[in-house]
Amino acid sequence: MPGSIAKLMVKTKQTPSSTSTVRGSDENLKSLVKIMRVLECFSVNDRALSLSEICDRTGFPRSTTHRLMASLKEVGFLDQDRERDKYRLGLKLFEFGNIVLMNLDLHREARPIVEALKRMSGQMVHLAIFDGQSAVVIHRADPSPDHAPTSTSIENAPVHCTSVGKAILAWQPEPVIQKIVQAGLRSYTDATITTGPTLFSELDRVRQRGYAIDDGEHQPGLRCVGAPIRDQFGHVIAGISVSGPSWQINMSDIEELSKVVIHHANMISHRIGHHP
Repeated sequence: MPGSIAKLMVKTKQTPSSTSTVRGSDENLKSLVKIMRVLECFSVNDRALSLSEICDRTGFPRSTTHRLMASLKEVGFLDQDRERDKYRLGLKLFEFGNIVLMNLDLHREARPIVEALKRMSGQMVHLAIFDGQSAVVIHRADPSPDHAPTSTSIENAPVHCTSVGKAILAWQPEPVIQKIVQAGLRSYTDATITTGPTLFSELDRVRQRGYAIDDGEHQPGLRCVGAPIRDQFGHVIAGISVSGPSWQINMSDIEELSKVVIHHANMISHRIGHHP
């Protein structure tokens, strides 16, 4: 009896219909991977790309790339400029991103704490999550009455030269940090860290004191203090920072300010399930 069942299972696995189903699933997966390869070509620094540039980055044939781009454009994942030689990420992705953000426990739980830190510090506060390459700002609390955009308005913060970025990066596995270094440490000011050994030394200091400092490394005259946020497993997945002009935040104020930032970061960690 067991032998008969085994033979039946082998025959079942080899039926044309099941084989075609598996083959179809494999093809769908390959297509999805290709779509992701195309979308991943775009970044904050590469907002618009031509068909040739995407071909070069993906390694796909021009005909394949053109077909993928046409499909992505049709569903709203890509937009094409008026000259029709450059593509950009479409608004449909922005809509999906907003849905993800609204369903994100971190954003929902952290928002009142971010606002409280803004009121207490009187400075700009950023909440950011790590996407593997940069710190993506998901909430910004501006203390100015008119909420006018300031020099601290950012969407993606480089992790090697911002306090919120370094506060996150310091607790990532070494291969992740190495990947950031290998991608290149862009210089923004004369104070920006641009070499791997210097960055690793800086991240050691961040871990020792529990917070990160950006002293004009990303923007001249801007001083920031950031602290890590942990999930229920103790992994650092996000960070929070206070930013202000260096004439308002003195270096002598950093130690006391860091205690406030760490306290609010720990409150957020606790809200999303971290109980050390």
